[in-house]
Amino acid sequence: MRPLRYSINVTLDGVCDHRAMPGDVGDAALEELHQQAAATLARADALLFGRVTYTMMEEAFRAPRDDDPFARTIDAARKYVVSSTLPSVGWNAELVHGDLADAVRRLKEEPGDGLLVGGVQLPQALAELGLIDEYELVVHPRVAGAGRRLFDGLARPLDLELVDRVDYASGAVALRYVPRR
Repeated sequence: MRPLRYSINVTLDGVCDHRAMPGDVGDAALEELHQQAAATLARADALLFGRVTYTMMEEAFRAPRDDDPFARTIDAARKYVVSSTLPSVGWNAELVHGDLADAVRRLKEEPGDGLLVGGVQLPQALAELGLIDEYELVVHPRVAGAGRRLFDGLARPLDLELVDRVDYASGAVALRYVPRR
């Protein structure tokens, strides 16, 4: 069974809007964060997106530059999209139909290295269903003060165990957790 991993960038106050992340960390620090993101992608053989994240990622990475390993990796990756409003998808993607829990359990049962989910709304639904096997939060040294916060409105607490931590030159910290079961 392949694990379902969730990875997201957040500010210190939990804001998970990509526009709230610091953009002036310097070239070396930015490269280090991009390498981290590419390594996270490399641990999965397929990506799982909701409509909003799929659309945003396709717009940003469908035509990758040769010098961007993250963009090349995400462009080539197999993708599954959970949406009741998109009539079809391209970009090496397939729409996920039916009950979310059943559909994701079927994807997890397929052979492979893992599934990677991004975004906010879909991962919250998957967390509520107990389907996420690993959480990676890349916490950036910024307080946004406003914006959508990670897991706002979660029905019950998630108890997690820290299994890895990586500090970056930018001051960001990647924290990897697994659910306590």
